[in-house]
Amino acid sequence: MKSIKSILSVFAAALFVNVAVASTPNTGKKATTLPVDTKGSKIHWLAKKVTGQHEGTIAISSGSLVTSGTKVTGGSFVIDMKSIVCTDITDAEYNKKFIGHITTGDFFEVEKFPTSTFKITKVAGANITGDLTLHGITKSITFPAKIAVAGGKTTATASIPVDRTEFNVKYGSKKFFESIGDKAIDDVFNLDVTLVAGK
Repeated sequence: MKSIKSILSVFAAALFVNVAVASTPNTGKKATTLPVDTKGSKIHWLAKKVTGQHEGTIAISSGSLVTSGTKVTGGSFVIDMKSIVCTDITDAEYNKKFIGHITTGDFFEVEKFPTSTFKITKVAGANITGDLTLHGITKSITFPAKIAVAGGKTTATASIPVDRTEFNVKYGSKKFFESIGDKAIDDVFNLDVTLVAGK
């Protein structure tokens, strides 16, 4: 009789444990897709040459970030190539001429390629890897980024060096025009990206 009671006690205890485990809520973090705030997001560009440099802004037209807790796990954004602005040239006529130059055939051909895109393919610690499509060519790039979560919004910031020659933008590059001298333009330009996402 005692052995039967013992068996029943063990069975009851096991049943209680199983029910308790089954009723424990799942605490795993769900992935959340947040729309990019295009007004709060921005890109600052900087391009250098032998005799100086130019800088400006370019708009993000759409995008999203995928988050899990306080971590970014994926996402993408679209850059409006027709929105390129130069902020350091104060002469209106020269500014217009400069923008006309970098948006046509010698550089980014924005009529043919009106947008560029970046899509995250991997996040490892502080490093983000993704596919950058620029001038109709897609390349994988990796760079460090900082992520901040506050007030229901996620902000990702990064300084991204881009070698334009890898995207078939060769104008003024010593890599292709060795005798260009002081008219050379650096192959690498920099994009300081601030991406704000959330409702």
